[in-house]
Amino acid sequence: MKIGLSFDLKSEYLDQGYSSEQIAELDIEETIEAIENALQEAGHQVERIGGLENLMRALLQGKRWELVFNIAEGMHGMAREAQIPCLLDAYQIPYVFSDSAVLALTMNKAMTNAVLRCHDVRVSDFQVLRQENDLSKVAMPYPLFVKPLAEGSSKGISENSLVRNAAQLAQSCRELWRQSRQPLMLERYLCGREFTVGLLGSAEQTELLAVMEVTLNHKADSSAYTYANKQQYEERVKYQTVEQPEVAKLAMQAWRILNCRDAGRVDLRMDQEGRPHFLEVNPLAGLNPKYSDLCIMCRQIGIPYNCLIQKILASAMKRL
Repeated sequence: MKIGLSFDLKSEYLDQGYSSEQIAELDIEETIEAIENALQEAGHQVERIGGLENLMRALLQGKRWELVFNIAEGMHGMAREAQIPCLLDAYQIPYVFSDSAVLALTMNKAMTNAVLRCHDVRVSDFQVLRQENDLSKVAMPYPLFVKPLAEGSSKGISENSLVRNAAQLAQSCRELWRQSRQPLMLERYLCGREFTVGLLGSAEQTELLAVMEVTLNHKADSSAYTYANKQQYEERVKYQTVEQPEVAKLAMQAWRILNCRDAGRVDLRMDQEGRPHFLEVNPLAGLNPKYSDLCIMCRQIGIPYNCLIQKILASAMKRL
């Protein structure tokens, strides 16, 4: 099969002057090579496409593929992960992972929570803060947790995300508005254990890969799985697969309700009573063979990297 590979490389954006945190969600050459090798090992012909502009040029030049393996995160806009899938939809080219509607929805954490709450999925109380005046409308009891509305890879999440009073909230919000230039998500702080759940497949054919607990050590920011903790995970974080049936059930429920496809992760955190709550879903999960959570999880349960990529592809091929 002729497969196109769409991606956004960190190095290209660093050369344009973007900061390391701005391009945190993007990929490195090692990831592209690993996916390419896994697809070739399965007998497929792989053509590297690159990002959105490269895809547009290729399509206008008449290039086509039987399937696109899309891991492009995009750089601009609240629905940036949906941009390449939208273009592929317009040209009726099938692709791996969730469709454009799902990717646009799940980028917005508040809208995702609202949908899941309608389906009785347990989420923390939340509200959206768009401007300074919204601070006076906050009625939830402290402590609270604030983060950008539409970011991944823990961008914008720091020790200052946990706020214990109105003054701390105002200070953190002003700094995040300045940095992220987008609305913020404010939610009731969950003080319990944190998990990420790996899922493989679509709809009723989805299967659980594993539940992995994320434990922070004494060197880590203690409040959450912050951007700094992720960047220094080898020194600050312990990952361990665990048996947590209630966590797995809630993650599977959210995945199916949102109509996510092929593979990804659902992040959850417990409250002080040990009840898991949905945090967010990652339907376009990182696939770096060394440091991406989904790949770490698969290593722990004995699934080789090439096997994971081929299983993801097999799920997408069921739609052809």
